[in-house]
Parts: sequence; C-alpha cells; structure tokens
Amino acid sequence: MAATLSWSSLSRSFHFPRRPARSLSLAPRVIITCSSSPSSPPLQFDISFAPPKPKPRPGSDSDSGSRGVDFVSGAGQQLFIPWIVRGEDGQLKLQSHPPARLIHDLAHADTQEKKAKKKDKPKKTATAAGAGGGEPKYSKAARRFYNENFGDAPQRLSKVLAAAGVASRRGSEELIFEGKVTVNGSVCNTPQTRVDPMKDAIYVNGNRLPKRLPQKVYLALNKPKGYICSAGEKESKSVLELFDDYLKILGKKNPGLPKPRLFTVGRLDVATSGLIIVTNDGDFAQKISHPSANLSKEYIAAVDGEVHKRHLIAISQGTIVDGTHCIPDSVELLPRQPENPRPRLRIVVHEGRNHEVRELIKNAGLEIYSLKRVRIGSFRLPADLGLGKHVELKPADLQALGWKS
Repeated sequence: MAATLSWSSLSRSFHFPRRPARSLSLAPRVIITCSSSPSSPPLQFDISFAPPKPKPRPGSDSDSGSRGVDFVSGAGQQLFIPWIVRGEDGQLKLQSHPPARLIHDLAHADTQEKKAKKKDKPKKTATAAGAGGGEPKYSKAARRFYNENFGDAPQRLSKVLAAAGVASRRGSEELIFEGKVTVNGSVCNTPQTRVDPMKDAIYVNGNRLPKRLPQKVYLALNKPKGYICSAGEKESKSVLELFDDYLKILGKKNPGLPKPRLFTVGRLDVATSGLIIVTNDGDFAQKISHPSANLSKEYIAAVDGEVHKRHLIAISQGTIVDGTHCIPDSVELLPRQPENPRPRLRIVVHEGRNHEVRELIKNAGLEIYSLKRVRIGSFRLPADLGLGKHVELKPADLQALGWKS
C-alpha cells in the first residue's frame, strides 16, 4: 500500500528552485526535487498547476460549452495535484488523487464522529413519554383494538359482581335473582351469563359497574382472639376491619380502581388465633380451600393439666366431626417453655373441618387453654408478624400454598 509523506518531512528533502515572479503569472510550472535518503539519487517532479478560470466572451451563452470561451496562455497544459506518495516498491511517485489510506482514515473519522453525536442524545423512554405529557406509546384506537380482541375472556356475571366488590358470590347471585342487575339495558336473572365489564354496560341498583376490576390482593394475617372471619355481624369484630388502613393506602396508589372486596380463605373460630389468608380472588380461595388441594394445617394448642401417653393415643385415633371420622396426620408433645408452664401440643390435620382440632383434644379428655394455627401447606406464619398485622404474599408464598396463577 502506498505510504503518504508528511509535509514537514518533504520540506526537508524537497528543493524548490527560484523562478522569476513573472513566470508564475499564468500557468506556473514547478519542478520539485526530493530524495528519500541521503544515499539515493534525487528525484525530480514536474508539476503543472491549474490554469486561470476561463473568461466567457461578452454576449455568449454560459451553456454553449467550449465555444465562445477564450483560454489564456497555458490553458492546454495538463492539470496535476501534487500528491507525492511512496509506492509498494518503495519508490516515491507523483499521483493526481489522494492516497487510499487517507480517504479511508477521513471516512472512518466521520463515522466515529456521527456515532458519538448519536450517543450524546438522550433516549426517550416509553414511561417518560407517557408520564411527561408527551405522546403515549400506543394510540387510543390501538388500545381499544387490543382490549376488544385480546382482552380478558368474558366471565360469569356473579363472579364479576363479586370481584368488583358489590357483594359476595352468593350475595351477587341473590341480587341477580331479585332483578336488580341489568346488562346492556336488559334485566339479567341468570348468574351464569358471560359478561365483559370493558364491553358490557352493567348496572346494580341503578349504579354503573366500573369497567376496570380491582387488582388481585393476597394477604397473610396473624388473627388475634376475639375476631370473627365474616363481615355480616355488627355485634362482633371482624378481621376485615383490620384492613381499613390498608385499603385506604391502596386506593391512593390506584386512583380510579374500585376498592377490592376482601374475604378470608376458610375460617378460624373467634377463640382461635394465628394464620389466615385474606384475598379478593375467588378462584384462588376455592383452589386452596378445596379438599383436593390436600393442604395440611398445623396448630399449636396449649392445654390445662398434664398430658400423658393415653391422651396422645386418643388424639391420634381421631374422632367423629360432622358425621365423619377425622384422624390427624400427626400429634406431638412439645418441650416445656420457661415462660409458658402449660403443656403444648402440635397437631397437624389436612381436612380442616369446623372445630376439628378442638374436638380431637376434647375427645381425649383435655381442655384447651389457647389454640393457634401456624402453617398452611408449606407457608408458615412469619415469626415476627405481630397479632393483628398482615403481610402481602409473594409469588413464592403463593406457590407454597399450592397456587399457580
């Protein structure tokens, strides 16, 4: 590849002969003498510079080409641009175009400069464009098309009403049977009717159901004694009252969405404390509470009096609860604690019938002082969760409960 000589190196080896000033008036010719090394013979290059610009004749057309144009003396001489480069054979030569290496370097430099300018420009994110007042990522028509063709599948009317917080599933069915629900202007008396809140106009007692359903909520509560798991009785305290502050904060975080209607998954009696799941997802509640889920439940019971071997055998043999013979999975007498002198039993059941653990202990001839549930499935009540406090369930916690969304 040809090597380009810098002007500083050429100036030391070139010899520019002096010529009278009058000889450079028209088309100057310069003879340059240079040598690549002191031992090599000098080389001479005869360079002719560009002649002066042609002067068109008065009254001639500029598009007439060479006709009507007078060139001054020297116009017929050949035009050379003095690029002196070293060829592949190592010899200096004269050429009329720039070296290929120089053109490549200039093009590469321009490309790098353009790339640097692009990097300096700040990138607009979809979130910034939507929240900063710019154009949204998708148009309104595109979002409507997606909701109409790829949105959630239609669901049963009673389920939609329950998810929107109107009433429980059973209460929603009663409202439908009473003729208090209309769909697209017509009274609907069938809870199994498939509806889509985004497309259908649903009214309950004259009030329009919101198009957007509340988000799914999954909570684990450490239930204290003295609270019931339903919300229908005014004379008793409900565990759902413990979530009033949580629902207020949730409403501020999600303005425009209806408040979720929370309910407990299963029940604990008023005198039992410990772990209970609270949600607004009916499918989730039905899944983990159904006997087919086969989720074991662990209880810690403190009893009065002494516990002997015959008591443990009697509990392990089971008892009749609601006409069904219930047998626990395991029974264990726990070591005594210094701060709790009463004996403690660990009892694991999987059916979870009403008052099953209490009936097992009562049938063995023991009296319960306190009863607490500490585990459902593989999810255990956090040790640092105080009474009356709750925690949001993570995906791993839901999987521990046997739920796969």
